Amino acid sequence: MPTVYDVPADELIRRTVEYLRENVFEASPPPWSTLVKTSSHTDNPPQNPDYWYIRCASLLRKIYVHRSIGIAHLRKEYGGRTSRGTVGKHKRRGGGVIIMRCLKQLEAAGLVKTVDKKGRMLTEKGISLLDGLAGEVLKRLEREAPELKKYG
Repeated sequence: MPTVYDVPADELIRRTVEYLRENVFEASPPPWSTLVKTSSHTDNPPQNPDYWYIRCASLLRKIYVHRSIGIAHLRKEYGGRTSRGTVGKHKRRGGGVIIMRCLKQLEAAGLVKTVDKKGRMLTEKGISLLDGLAGEVLKRLEREAPELKKYG
């Protein structure tokens, strides 16, 4: 059975976004999500209307790859460099509220669980969901390009 490691990340995230939008009602963006920036290093709020679902799908994939991961590490992953004029650039962490809200919604959907002293981990439902979606993506990619049998 194909896993997350066998398919390109962008294709898997795109398919996971479709699944979350259609089937998981807990993972819906809050009303304030169109007004806030995702981090202090960005200048404007996200322009993509589906950014909330993309962030949730990306979080699911990151938790799958890292097995267990905490909020501080996720903030580093979604951070970036901020311009400080002539002083130079400086690394900034990503916004924690968006990550926390996405994880809470994924927990309510039963895809993620909190483990003491380890952070967040995927549940069996979350693992099987991502593996199933990876299988669908791999089948679609093999239909479109039969010469490419395996990615990774």
